[in-house]
Amino acid sequence: MTFDDPAVADELILPNFNYLGYLAQGSNVAENRINGAFARLLTPTLAFTIDSSWVHQNWPTGRTSGFDKTNIGLKYEAFRDSRHEALVSVALAWGVGHSGADAPDTIQPGIFFGRGFGDLPDSVSWLRPFAITGSVIDEVPIGSGGMALAPNATTGRFDTVLSPAVETLHWGFSMQYSSLYLTKRFDGGPPKDEPLNQFVPLVEFRFDSPRGQNTAATANPGFAYVAVTWQVAAEAIIPLNRAGGTGPGFRAQLLLFLDDLMPALFGKPLLSDRPAHSQIAW
Repeated sequence: MTFDDPAVADELILPNFNYLGYLAQGSNVAENRINGAFARLLTPTLAFTIDSSWVHQNWPTGRTSGFDKTNIGLKYEAFRDSRHEALVSVALAWGVGHSGADAPDTIQPGIFFGRGFGDLPDSVSWLRPFAITGSVIDEVPIGSGGMALAPNATTGRFDTVLSPAVETLHWGFSMQYSSLYLTKRFDGGPPKDEPLNQFVPLVEFRFDSPRGQNTAATANPGFAYVAVTWQVAAEAIIPLNRAGGTGPGFRAQLLLFLDDLMPALFGKPLLSDRPAHSQIAW
């Protein structure tokens, strides 16, 4: 939930809700953020992506709210090995300047990877339910900076101040445990007679590294429940250093698998008659 997974598919995330009782770098503010993201396959291995968010902040001196920057991009599945549950994707996104937040354009190249361990030998079969995913995204600003609202403790109002543009490396990884492997009826697909399709305890680690500044780090333990057409997930947000925050938060997400939910509309890619790859169950 803190970074994109390596799959390339027709998906809709609405909402991805975040509550932070703090902000990084010592800011005294509570923030509610609602993200939305949409991905549409153009070919079986290439997807168009778009995402944005609405932000509401409670400062000691007042409140601010509005849309954050919109990101538009392409994501390409570069490597797949279903037998070994391995997947690698690359992406390139454009952060549209002044689309909501008064910030400059950005270019965001990224790489996303995942590896499940269901192919491990019997001697270490206890590791088979585990999987890891991760991503590295470099957000490079184009331009000198933008403007932002900042509270003025003297006047009790908000002042418009210059917000410098800083290149930031967003990176992270997750560890997951799939309950599919706990059933004797597991045959490589969803269990037909189990009460749960797939319950996945997980922990994500997220890091934001602005050039010349301290890295903001958080650990995010939670779970996901994966059904056939949707997935619901929730996790806590626990700062690992002061730059990552001074108190806990939480996030929750609803993800819709559009190709299964509306096959008549999303049953095949826009520019190809070939069906998309089936998703790897981590």
